[in-house]
Amino acid sequence: MSSRGSGSRSNGSLPQTKICQFKLVLLGDMAVGKSSLVLRFVKGQFDEFQETTIGAAFLAQSVCLDDTTVKFEIWDTAGQERYHSLAPMYYRGAQAAIVVFDITKPETFERAKAWVKELQRQASPNIVIALAGNKADLAEKRLVEYEEAQTYAEDTGLLFMETSAKTAMNVNELFLAIAKKMPKTDTQNPTHAARHRGVNLLDPDAHSTRACCGGN
Repeated sequence: MSSRGSGSRSNGSLPQTKICQFKLVLLGDMAVGKSSLVLRFVKGQFDEFQETTIGAAFLAQSVCLDDTTVKFEIWDTAGQERYHSLAPMYYRGAQAAIVVFDITKPETFERAKAWVKELQRQASPNIVIALAGNKADLAEKRLVEYEEAQTYAEDTGLLFMETSAKTAMNVNELFLAIAKKMPKTDTQNPTHAARHRGVNLLDPDAHSTRACCGGN
């Protein structure tokens, strides 16, 4: 993964790219496609038979905004009810969250609303929350209308997009929209970030993923 974007700032003879790191957590009912969204974003892949997440999985990926590289530390949580009690451990301290539901299953939309309430009550007060109506490739089986979810998102101050991990529809766009909402005042230089977050951002093999500006 490249930690250098297209920044034009200079420090001596080297271009200077601002680097920001943010913790992002995915929440939602089981089988709504949380892991598939992350896999599509991080590796540009889709697995029809994605294994069920046990506990949580960690991945990392970056997006580039002008002269800033936004690095997401992504925690993909399990959707089974028996793991619910573990969720606060993952969303505590998160600066962003994606709450996912399946547009073909209304009960997952109701569950998503419960997750949003929990985040707004217990997570960081300035957390950026995005709502993802996943499996948009199954639009002919839709049981949650776009307008209903959009209205809910507007009323509760959420970002909202319908996505498809299978076709890649709006996956990169969702993470990019979140990146644009993140505060850039927390910008860290690479050595500072590595020292305080335990990740060497100058190491191209750290959390090896696709180049941040190359798309997926």
